[in-house]
Amino acid sequence: MHTPVTVIGAGLGGLTLARVLHIHGIPVTVYEADASPSARTQGGMLDIHDYNGQLALQAAGLMDEFRAIVLEGRQAIRVLDRDGTVLFEKADDGTGGRPEVMRGELRHILLDSLPAGTVRWGHKVSGTRALGEGRHEVTFADGTSLTTGLLVGADGAWSRVRPLLTATAPHYTGTSCVHVYLHEADTRHPAAAKTVGGGSLMAPSPGAEIFAHRESGDTLHIYALLSRPLDWFAALDFTDPAAAAAAIAAEFDGWAPELTALITDGDTAPVLRSFHALPTEHRWDRVPGVTLLGDAAHLQIPNGEGANLAMLDGAELGKALAAHPDDVEAALTAYEQAMFTRSAEVATYEEVEGHRIDSHLNTAQDLVDMFTGNSR
Repeated sequence: MHTPVTVIGAGLGGLTLARVLHIHGIPVTVYEADASPSARTQGGMLDIHDYNGQLALQAAGLMDEFRAIVLEGRQAIRVLDRDGTVLFEKADDGTGGRPEVMRGELRHILLDSLPAGTVRWGHKVSGTRALGEGRHEVTFADGTSLTTGLLVGADGAWSRVRPLLTATAPHYTGTSCVHVYLHEADTRHPAAAKTVGGGSLMAPSPGAEIFAHRESGDTLHIYALLSRPLDWFAALDFTDPAAAAAAIAAEFDGWAPELTALITDGDTAPVLRSFHALPTEHRWDRVPGVTLLGDAAHLQIPNGEGANLAMLDGAELGKALAAHPDDVEAALTAYEQAMFTRSAEVATYEEVEGHRIDSHLNTAQDLVDMFTGNSR
């Protein structure tokens, strides 16, 4: 008899795991803090890579559904210097391996692929504890609890399951992001639409960067990244959206006005997101009956890999459990060893080659050199 699996967190990783387990006939229940699938927005666009995210979707049997939600043309890239000069431009010719989709639509596909009742909404975890012999108790904010023989933490950066395995907690990376949306861009914000182009815009510099996506429905999603202490952001008054946007834009003094306007012309109030990370080589000793996936296991600075890695984690864990139906610990050991290596390789590559925002290499020309294979 397969051991029923309890998953905490109905993000992309947890749902991919649930889907793969369902395909293999293994009982699974997912507990999610959100009250419903529509309780909050699910973020912007994701590029789903052919070497990890798409492999997970293949394992989940959902490639046709995935292809149906791909936003054509969004793999186009434009790199601008801070003076507005376009240094590099690549059109989306349909051959790239990183098609873009909306995160919410991808999550919807995964939810629709699961039997009714698989996800239990409105279950916010307040604590977890070991009961011995590989069993664990999960307590929810409403006072209810459950015990399980296999607990998977797919509950993100501030995982309530992680303390069962390690005392390591995420640290602030020194960089935060403020993002805004521009709606009906082609008609209401034509200058911004022209600046961003048809896909992604990148305007990097050491310690400050503007990034933009053209999403679905003629929407531009603008991200302003700054390497500043948390106290600096805490001093901003986000209850006054215009003042907060102006304060962020002021940190880009001397940049082309068409770039700073992307920040100040937003149709939505600026939203702050601080970047935290776990150590690159984060890992733990095997603890019976519990494991982690996605950001709960290997939170990294935003690098385009997080959602892809979480989905691949879920798929690989599901396949490992199916391959070892009578030995859960063998499945978890095999999964964790491969996951540790996979996530560390991505983090190391990004730190060395990806030009962290606080690096002196975070310039438009260095980014162009990387795209064109001329990295120094």
